[in-house]
Amino acid sequence: MPHKPPPAPIPTDMTAEQMREELAYLRAENDYLKKLKALIEAERTEALVKKRKLSKD
Repeated sequence: MPHKPPPAPIPTDMTAEQMREELAYLRAENDYLKKLKALIEAERTEALVKKRKLSKD
């Protein structure tokens, strides 16, 4: 697993509204990445099942 960089320092010059907007953006990005990871994993699993099915025949 790749090493994660340390979190960026929290900017103190952001307004509450800016922080809410960034939080919403980051949550959406996180959801997108989770779905993308699930799709990639499903494709790998499907390919593995097909490969096993072909080798049995």
